[in-house]
Amino acid sequence: MDKSHESIAAANGITQQRQHVELTNTLQKWGDSFGVTLESLEFAKRMDAVDPLRDIRDNFTFPTMKDLPCVDQSLVENLDEECIYLCGNSLGLKPKRADAYQQDVLNCWGKLGVFTHFTGRFPAAQCDLLVKESLVKLVGAGHSDEVVCMNGLSVNIHLLLISFYRPTANRYKIMIEGHSFPSDRYAVVSQLKLHGYTEEDGLVILQTRTGEHLLRTEDILAAIQEHGQSVAVVFLSGVHYYTGQKFDIETITKSGQAQGCLVGWDLAHAAGNTELKLHDWSVDFACWCSYKYLNSGAGCIAGAFIHRKHHQDDRPRLCGWWSNREETRFDMQHSVDAAPGADAYRLCNPPPALVALHKAGLEIFEEAGMDRLLAKQYLLTGYLEYLMDHLDPDAGETGDEKFVEIITPRDPRQRGTQLSVMFPFSVKEIHEKLEKRGVVCDVRLPSVMRLAPTASYNTFTDVYRFFTVLKQVMMECRM
Repeated sequence: MDKSHESIAAANGITQQRQHVELTNTLQKWGDSFGVTLESLEFAKRMDAVDPLRDIRDNFTFPTMKDLPCVDQSLVENLDEECIYLCGNSLGLKPKRADAYQQDVLNCWGKLGVFTHFTGRFPAAQCDLLVKESLVKLVGAGHSDEVVCMNGLSVNIHLLLISFYRPTANRYKIMIEGHSFPSDRYAVVSQLKLHGYTEEDGLVILQTRTGEHLLRTEDILAAIQEHGQSVAVVFLSGVHYYTGQKFDIETITKSGQAQGCLVGWDLAHAAGNTELKLHDWSVDFACWCSYKYLNSGAGCIAGAFIHRKHHQDDRPRLCGWWSNREETRFDMQHSVDAAPGADAYRLCNPPPALVALHKAGLEIFEEAGMDRLLAKQYLLTGYLEYLMDHLDPDAGETGDEKFVEIITPRDPRQRGTQLSVMFPFSVKEIHEKLEKRGVVCDVRLPSVMRLAPTASYNTFTDVYRFFTVLKQVMMECRM
């Protein structure tokens, strides 16, 4: 790493610490204004009372203690109580309006048959267009022709790489992070093999420094500078699924493109979780799923972004009936009359049932407002972070090992809602004990528990309830 990168790293370290302290001070000011400590239930209740988004929670259905298969009913006082759901980074909760929207689709199909293609709230031939404007705002597209609602995430990764990964003799490698989500790596490696390259020769893998969990931005930039001339595509996660680290999309994109690389992003853990400005950041392409923070249901329809600067490129792509312009689609021509922009990447007509679920989730984002959701997220995740740091009051005084290690960046600007934590005890044992008491979160091997207090439906009281349960579980493990 050269001196310029070292100076950037030093400055970033100071800024990150300052941001963390600022967040803690903000929470403390709220506590002082209420006249209560941050570790008290009263603080959580008072924060919920002044939360401008407190009513948004009512749009969602929460599993109850009695319905969860993991709950040990002997350990729970009130089986009708809502569970403590901190798993929106894996599967978001169901919007209540999804029921009515699904029924609309079924009723229209039943009453109208084939006429449902162009009739009803979710016309089968056009329903994907209903979510375009919401997606434009969500990912920061410049125009509706830069986004498309289609397929699943891995399918879209492949469709985009077919167009954007065009290897040459000198530029044929793909750069990914070392601990990327498995399906991303599977897709990238299979694309390499389709072009006759091996994983060993075709991958440039970004690794963390020894003893560290996070990829430093300066190290990513240094790797791009070192390998850029042989890299065709840089393909990274917007937010890392394991650590919760949010990458600097704008800076990394600019660095990759300066070396002649195309830069794409998997935004599965970023969409609906962080501010995105894909058009302004000049991102070449991106894709995301909709069932995590976008609350569209397991395996629901996904999305993709293609920057306008590529709309006139003569890139190869797979085509289907829905790649045609809407105006000529039913002319049944032998040659594709390509739809403008990202819509040309569609293959077949969208499933109304899935689009209906997607719209049910996106409407809540429209009503809540992304700015307000991010403002709440800042405090909510910061509150969880504070409580985790104060889980064991004796540790700070005696110097004993901490109950938890938070591996997610402490700088709130470098993360979304998720905190990834490691324990001095078996994470599997802790997770099982939490589940028995009605806490829903998840574990990712080898040793991380992921906690995601989601701004659209979680409360400060949810976070406090989790804190009290975890404290009990940790004491059991310590004995």
